[in-house]
Amino acid sequence: MPFWQLTLPASADNSDALTNFLWELGALGVVEEEIPGVPPRLRAFFAESMSSTRLLAAVRDYQASLRSLGFAVESHATDITPLLDEAWASAWQQSFPAREVGRRLLVLPPWIEPPSGSDRSTVIIEPGRAFGTGHHGTTEGCLVLLEEALAATPNASTLDIGTGTGILAVAALKLGAPTVLAIDVDPDAVSATQVNAGRNGCAGLTVRLAEPQEVAGRFPLVLANLLTHTHLALASQYARLVAPGGSLVLGGMLQDEGGRVSLALAAAGFTTRSRLALEGWASLRLEAARA
Repeated sequence: MPFWQLTLPASADNSDALTNFLWELGALGVVEEEIPGVPPRLRAFFAESMSSTRLLAAVRDYQASLRSLGFAVESHATDITPLLDEAWASAWQQSFPAREVGRRLLVLPPWIEPPSGSDRSTVIIEPGRAFGTGHHGTTEGCLVLLEEALAATPNASTLDIGTGTGILAVAALKLGAPTVLAIDVDPDAVSATQVNAGRNGCAGLTVRLAEPQEVAGRFPLVLANLLTHTHLALASQYARLVAPGGSLVLGGMLQDEGGRVSLALAAAGFTTRSRLALEGWASLRLEAARA
């Protein structure tokens, strides 16, 4: 089975952020290399089923986001190449154990059987197909605040923007949302979400290839696990899409970026109700102004 090997330069001040981002993209493994006479770098390995073009574009966009925050980030040596290494075929699954999230969820890959007698709702997600595995700060923070939002507003119809693997959409249905509309601009993500929706028996999930600007109507709950600059660009769309008094759950921000997003959303009529920092990543639960 072939794999993709993504190589990119790193430094002491950006290595953690880049590593976390690579894991959330669905990396099967990430290796830090420091060789005398050679600039430090990261090597990340991805399943062959993923789009190499979209992986490279996502990493370069994230590098640009870090540069905009003042980090010294080089991108000229970032590259992706095919790799054939049979050892990965059996080893990469060890990176995705079952994971308890919040009070009610259990996230696990399809090769692990759900434990008998568990009172948690299982969310079965196949890693390696798109963004979002639930195994570190960005997605876990969103899942925790999603649970909190649905406890405050039960039976809230939900919009998931940039659904990736569909993990937030599936979790919303498992936690009581009657229907979820999941959108993404990446056909691979739409395909992955459809597969994961079927695997989880999610009849209430609709998946569309679309941007937020193309969605009509308002939703009591909107989810978006995206990068900071995208949240800032979508502030007016969030205000249009979240119903009065509804909840907005955001993830994908570095920990020190959460305040900046809160301020931008306050100007759009939102009040921050919860902040959560996990592994250097920030997640927010906000409430739209009532009519």
